[in-house]
Amino acid sequence: MLPNLWIITEERPKSFVIENIIEIVFCKKSFLGFFNQIRIIPILDENNHFTFTYKVIGIDSNQIKNTFIKVVKGSSSFVDFMVFLQDEEPMQKDQPFLIIEETKTTDKESRNTGAGQRATKFPYSKIFYPNSDQIMLYSYTEEENKNPTESNQFFTRLLITYGVEIHGKNLKQDIFQPFKTIDEIINFKNNMKKPPKGNVPILIEKKSKKIQISGRLWKSGSLSHDPNIGQLSIIAAVLRKLGWKDKIEITQHGLEQKNLTAKNKFIHLANLLYIDLEGLTLPKNNLPNKYWEYEMTGEKMVTIFLDLLLEYLSSGLSIYSNHAGAERGYFLTKDRKKITVEKYQDRDAYKKGDKSQIINLPDLVIRDDENNQIINIEGEQFKNANTGIRQIKLFDAFEKFYIQKFYPGMNIFRTVVLFGGDSSGLNNIEVSFILSREGELLISMENSPKIFKNATKNLIDFYAVNKY
Repeated sequence: MLPNLWIITEERPKSFVIENIIEIVFCKKSFLGFFNQIRIIPILDENNHFTFTYKVIGIDSNQIKNTFIKVVKGSSSFVDFMVFLQDEEPMQKDQPFLIIEETKTTDKESRNTGAGQRATKFPYSKIFYPNSDQIMLYSYTEEENKNPTESNQFFTRLLITYGVEIHGKNLKQDIFQPFKTIDEIINFKNNMKKPPKGNVPILIEKKSKKIQISGRLWKSGSLSHDPNIGQLSIIAAVLRKLGWKDKIEITQHGLEQKNLTAKNKFIHLANLLYIDLEGLTLPKNNLPNKYWEYEMTGEKMVTIFLDLLLEYLSSGLSIYSNHAGAERGYFLTKDRKKITVEKYQDRDAYKKGDKSQIINLPDLVIRDDENNQIINIEGEQFKNANTGIRQIKLFDAFEKFYIQKFYPGMNIFRTVVLFGGDSSGLNNIEVSFILSREGELLISMENSPKIFKNATKNLIDFYAVNKY
């Protein structure tokens, strides 16, 4: 019996990333097939209700039946994608074939984020799924530096040493080799260029029965320094992999005992890897019972649904997405230039206490050329409809600095979409679309943009002709 290919994710799946993932699967399993234009289509049942499963169309292979995508919610430090090869819908107990972290970051964008910050996820996921292949997938948005930075080299080599496969990145074989010894790691790290004066450098010192690693973990009053959490975690994990059995201690972390909470992701890893924090007592905690579960509560269920519906079943184009709990996207201009959306009009003024400088961001922005319209979408749970209605009134700054600047002359339409509930939510003129927990597609005929109505009709018509 041929298996299905299942991909579960917290993210809005992008066609080019999904294609990359499927290509990796085919390569590793020696599958053969043809790839056409990849489309990600919501699956409807016989009642035209959404099944909360998406089908990937555009793959022709005699070695898998279908490729499906489902949205999930991770317990802590969840990777971007998990891939299963099996007939039935994956369950928590099932062993994934691949565990994948995807990043668009290059050296030009950040020294640390690409290989260092995200590294936390690999040792954490291995606790639940020790036999799954782990992959860091790069999907570049900018040209890669010809000469990788020392930081890039160091953390990529750590990942390779830990057993993570690197895909989508041109690895120079004379540079990107696994570390063979603990001393080699220490020498490389300690000889790297130091950060500006006033920052705490990550340095490693080996003593007879202890390795000390300096690195700040305090940020904004808590244990939340994500770049260093990732970097210190992977350093410690690789030290353990290479055989270090004695004490590992983080120094110059900047934390106080009150900053340590049992549910923090670094505390989880510190307990698992036997990491100490100098001068503090590490809280003992238990791992969550589940690494993931299917998402059936959050507002991103409706915003991701609309994002995919409009991309593949309308002439609309998503030019910005900020789905709850998912990666914040770039703003796409008319000439398809990608712009990072700022959080503040004036960062310095905000830091001085001026909260009016905050740029309130929509969850999804759709460009509809046929109707000369830009649609700003705020997603909410049904019970929080009034919150969404208040939120769309705060989009002035975003529209001024981005939409009006890059799409002059286009009409702007603000709307709220809801997950859960029933058609009573459509009594609010600000609400245009509801996805119920039963999968019903509820549209306001008076207040919904034309592109919403047309795309929904196209989806229903698609299944009327193509029965699954």
